[in-house]
Amino acid sequence: MKIVFMGTPEFAVPILEALNEKYEVVLVVTQADKLVGRKQVPTFSPVKEKALELGLEVFQPLKLKDDYQRIIDAKADLLITAAYGQFVPTKVLKVFKNCLNVHGSLLPKRRGGAPIQRSIIEGDKQTGVTIMQMVKGMDQGRIYAKEAIDILDSDDNSSLFSKLSIIGKNLLMDNIEDIYNGINLGQEQNEAEATISPNISPLEEEFNFKDTSRNIFNKIRGLSHEPGAYFKINDMRIKVYSSKIVENDSNLEAGTIIETHKHLIIKTLDGAIEILRLKVEGKKEMDCKDFLNGQKIFVKDNIII
Repeated sequence: MKIVFMGTPEFAVPILEALNEKYEVVLVVTQADKLVGRKQVPTFSPVKEKALELGLEVFQPLKLKDDYQRIIDAKADLLITAAYGQFVPTKVLKVFKNCLNVHGSLLPKRRGGAPIQRSIIEGDKQTGVTIMQMVKGMDQGRIYAKEAIDILDSDDNSSLFSKLSIIGKNLLMDNIEDIYNGINLGQEQNEAEATISPNISPLEEEFNFKDTSRNIFNKIRGLSHEPGAYFKINDMRIKVYSSKIVENDSNLEAGTIIETHKHLIIKTLDGAIEILRLKVEGKKEMDCKDFLNGQKIFVKDNIII
């Protein structure tokens, strides 16, 4: 069985590795290299790094809708995607016997580009992985298999991606032969249950202490480690990567800095949040207790507006 694999982030790497161990991956398609820093140094996606390590051919179209002939010319039997990041044209889907997607949600719930992040941000108790048929509509194809897991308070975006990646790999490898051979025909999705989880916009990365502790805690977890949730103080952007909810029933205004000695605790609408790990603009990421030594940004009893 010859396979074209499409993926970009770390989520897709274990899936690529498993496919390459058992089948012939003739082409790996991933997003274009990112230019990072002042010198604009090209940075490879995790999937590209793994593909090169495995000696696989890599294709990086800037806009897949305009540049896809190389995928067709690969003459593969199966197309498999896992968090690739671009829509796949119908002309591409039509040339394969099967086109499968490893999607990080329990479809038909949370179709779209940010199902894992939004499942945390919006307080879902469970998420999972679905192996689905790729069709023209966004995440609307037949469901071949799915598996659920609980979302824990200790989970963040990064840890949940890692868990779901392994589940997705195993689920795909357990079902790929039956799907390809027509034994597993899948089931149509119930459109009445469908929900959408679009990509996170830059405006959504900011949070305000006038929100509830749980909502703030969930947003920080849902965006950690990439891109990172943030708040502003004195027009300075502070990214927060880890926090915990602190009980506080005082009448202090939301945004009041309650504690700065060894702990950074800030009043919220219904309690308080302790910031555990953060990054100030222009500085490196660090544990908050280390940051508090000698800092002058946060002053006890001041209010973050």
